[in-house]
Amino acid sequence: MSLQKNHLHQGDTLELLEKIEDNSIDLIICDGPYGVSNNEWDRIDCIQEYNLNLIKRFALKLKDGGALYLFGKPDCIDFIDYRPFLTLKSKLVWYQPGSLAQGRISYTNNYDIICYFIRGNRARQFNLDSIRVPQLVELEHRLRCESVPSVKNGKYPGTKFNEKGKNPGDVWGDIKQLTYKSKELACREALNTIQKPEKLLERLILASSSPGDLVLDPFAGVGTGPVVCKRTSRDFIAMEMNPDYIQIANERLSKVENSQMALDL
Repeated sequence: MSLQKNHLHQGDTLELLEKIEDNSIDLIICDGPYGVSNNEWDRIDCIQEYNLNLIKRFALKLKDGGALYLFGKPDCIDFIDYRPFLTLKSKLVWYQPGSLAQGRISYTNNYDIICYFIRGNRARQFNLDSIRVPQLVELEHRLRCESVPSVKNGKYPGTKFNEKGKNPGDVWGDIKQLTYKSKELACREALNTIQKPEKLLERLILASSSPGDLVLDPFAGVGTGPVVCKRTSRDFIAMEMNPDYIQIANERLSKVENSQMALDL
């Protein structure tokens, strides 16, 4: 039995994963438990072992070269050996300068980690032109740098100025957290712990999938992943335990569908 595409499935992720065909998924966006809060769904004895178990299972479902983006805090994959299953390509830092937390005995954590894995040694795709960000260096200075021989005639032509923008790098401070005033916030309960900004998931989805690809969202929450997939013409399989969140997600998906139908008229 396989799970229906473009549908939110209610149930336990670990059980539902068994119903997905091996080697069938192009991209996985895993924004699951962090193991740092008192929320019932986030009470994990050892987040590292929990994530290793997920990585093992996800590796079976990904196509060769398929990508996994695993969200967490800085220690989310410390001291575990994920190498037999997936290849870690980058640790992306999602910087959140607006964090309200204020540490009293140590430094405040102002960022999340997004671990970028692939199955195998070579990614199926990395669509840089879809995720370029504005150049931050003045053009005059940039052009002066390009006159350096190692750039002009050497092996570093990729550093040349690109009018479409530059690679976003591995520290992202340009995508802000949601606030109570954010128009896309689905419900107050989802703030900070459940719902990520659409722009954040959109960057990951555009980078590592193409229209028509199949994206797995194993902890869909209020449906941001499915919404972005729908808007960017990706297929998805989504899972969520909370029936209230599934209802919210389906309402958000309906709005996307209605807006797309209106554009087609």
